Amino acid sequence: MTLKSMTGFARRDGSAGTATWAWEIRSVNGRGLDVRLRMPPGYEALEPKVREAVAKQLTRGSVSVNLTVSRQSALSEIKLNEAALAQVIKAAERVRQLTGGEPARTEALLGLKGVLEISDETDAPDVLEATHAAMMKSFTDALAGVASARATEGERLAVIIAGQIAEIERLTAFVEGSPARTPDAIAKRLKDLVGRLIEADNGFDPARLHQEAVLIATRADVEEELRRLHVHIAAARDLMVEPGAVGRKFDFLAQEFNREANTLCSKANDTEITKAGMALKVVIDQMREQVQNLE
Repeated sequence: MTLKSMTGFARRDGSAGTATWAWEIRSVNGRGLDVRLRMPPGYEALEPKVREAVAKQLTRGSVSVNLTVSRQSALSEIKLNEAALAQVIKAAERVRQLTGGEPARTEALLGLKGVLEISDETDAPDVLEATHAAMMKSFTDALAGVASARATEGERLAVIIAGQIAEIERLTAFVEGSPARTPDAIAKRLKDLVGRLIEADNGFDPARLHQEAVLIATRADVEEELRRLHVHIAAARDLMVEPGAVGRKFDFLAQEFNREANTLCSKANDTEITKAGMALKVVIDQMREQVQNLE
């Protein structure tokens, strides 16, 4: 069976250099594919890659992706911006000449913005690229974990849905083989009904009563509903092994099942058939709840 659920969860941790991170992916039911991301500032470049990876792996579901990142103290290097310092010294000397003040002190010059630069090795382009690549690798692993969880849940749903289809088939066969559907049984009930009506009021036209009885018998015939139920049962079993996302198809088929069960109940002219029809509606409703979890 190839059914897949839309429910799954996975977490993967990773580290590279001074960065450690954790991906958490959670998937639940959704009409289409809705991807929601929560990522710390500075990692916006990963978002298009994450969305593309999810779209390739999953077809339906509301998918929440959460990335948390922590960094250790990085090795830093202090660099002297000699060009900036030269400009500052030139400006300070000019100010001294104009004001007659003291020469600028070295610590004052070094305290000016831009003269000293602190470089974090993790800001280097090659380091960032390697870190992002490692993050995407662990994200891909987490996404595979979600897909595996959805497949496992799909197997569990397949067992439940297969049982419900079998129960629908059993109830359909029960109605199909009910003695109350035989022509003799229908004729007897109609004859009894007509007899009671004639006894209650001698003004009834027997010909007219006969015509109404024929109409009642026609409306009581559920042969078409039973035939369509068998067709739907076969279609449901085909969907159980059809590759790809079948959740929408199954949901539509469940509606068709329900329509036939409703009509069968409305036409039922026997207590046992009515009970079977109501049981059909219950099972179909339960099945519809399950197929709404399918991808």
